[in-house]
Order: sequence, then C-alpha cells, then structure tokens
Amino acid sequence: MNILTFDIEDWFNLLDVPETRNVADWDRFQPRIHANVDRLLQSLERHGHRATFFCLGWVAERYPELIRRIDAAGYEIASHGYGHQLVYEQSAAAFREDVARSLDLLATITGKRVISYRAPGFSITNATPWAFEVLLELGIERDSSIFPAVRGHGGFADFGAARPLWIECAGGRLMEFPISLGRWCGQPLVFSGGGYFRLLPYRTIRRLTQRGDYLMTYFHPRDFDPDQPQLDLPLARRFKSYVGLQGAHAKFERWLQEFPFIDLDAAVAQVAWAEAPTIRLRP
Repeated sequence: MNILTFDIEDWFNLLDVPETRNVADWDRFQPRIHANVDRLLQSLERHGHRATFFCLGWVAERYPELIRRIDAAGYEIASHGYGHQLVYEQSAAAFREDVARSLDLLATITGKRVISYRAPGFSITNATPWAFEVLLELGIERDSSIFPAVRGHGGFADFGAARPLWIECAGGRLMEFPISLGRWCGQPLVFSGGGYFRLLPYRTIRRLTQRGDYLMTYFHPRDFDPDQPQLDLPLARRFKSYVGLQGAHAKFERWLQEFPFIDLDAAVAQVAWAEAPTIRLRP
C-alpha cells in the first residue's frame, strides 16, 4: 500500500531555526500556503488519488477556509499539533495543551472528530513514550509520528520494522503508521517525502517504490514551491531545505501518474490488525 499524506504548514514553519522558533513571530511572514495547497489539490484531482492532510492548528486558526476547502474535497483532516514544536522539548502538559488546541480548532471548522495525528518533525522518540498516552487521552486512534531511523530531530532508531502495527502503553493502544524505509546497497534509506524526495533521482524513487509493500509519504506545500523566500540557514540545512525545489513538482506528478496512492482511512481498512505486531512502551 502507498499512503499519501501532507503536513499542512507554511514555508516559515521550520524546526530548529532561531528566526522562526517563536510562534508569536509567524504573523510577520508573508503566507504562501493558499497557492501551495491549491497546487496539491489540483494534482490529486488530476490523478484521482486520495490523501490525508495533517493540518497545523496555527494555520487552521488563521485560514479556516483553507481547511474547509480540503475537507469539502473529501480528504481526511488530521492533526499536526498547534504550534509546530518538537515533542521532546515539551512537557507532557504542554504537549497535551498543544494537541488538544489543534483538535478543537479542526473539529470546530469541519464539524468532524479528528482521530489521526502526526508530530512535528516526527519528534516522538523512545524518550517520550508518554506522548502516546496523551494522544489516547485526547481520542487519537492512529498515529504517524515515528521515524524509524536516526535523524536531526531525534528519530526512533531502535523502533524496529517500518510497517503498520499497534503501539501499546499504559493508556491503551493505537494504530501506528511509521515512515517507511527502502533499502539501497544493503542500507535503510528514507525516500518518500520532504528533502529526501527532492534530492534523490526519480529512477531511485521509482525502484524503491516498486520494491516495497508499505509506503508512507510525507510532503509539505513548500516542498513544491521554488519561489518561496529562503531563510538564512546553515549550509547543510540550506541544502536540505532548498535544493531540488525547481523540479520537485514535476517529479511528484510523475510519481502520482505511475503508482496508486490511498489515504489513511483506506490503509486502516487494508491492514489485518488482528495479525499486526504490537510494540509495548513503558514510562
């Protein structure tokens, strides 16, 4: 199964960047979210694919019409939290407040209960097992926050196989859809979203897609916007954030044309949950 998802945030909602770290400063940046989301919606309509949209509460609060447009087109609205802060830098209470605020906003805008969540930067790690308890308390039934490899924002390198499974903790259990990994020259390789997708050649992306039986994507509207303002970032971060933008949308369109994609709702229905493995987390 190839699952298509988008993290709905604007070009300046970057993690670990001093200039954009403070939510109170975001209103001074010129938004580009509307045109960039329109581009995504047009691509989906053109190719007939379904997708899940993990929406940032801050964006929903300022642009509720954008969330309504996504919802009216028939796509699942999920939560990406409110303030786009790393989970492992928050207390459990602050995390709960952030997620609850986003869920209330999205439910008010759409009139529908939100049951899916993704953490900013995939920042739920083995040091924050309490995050899943909070999600369960708030009514989240399925999560896509695990990045089963080492990365700049923590990662969960000892998580195990990248496939749908149950996560069990003190508060119960929920369905987890981790980011998928391909294998290249015997090594695990992330390729299905963000800078990884922009930087890899399409022939590599196609080959890895063909080889796998589980693919979880994650894209941002800014991933296809070559005209976005560029922040003054360190060289390595600048490379990962901006290189490959010019040809990213054409590559994405080609991918959508060559492969079938589904949303999280359809994926849940396809998994044999009675046979799915369980990972038990303890505080």
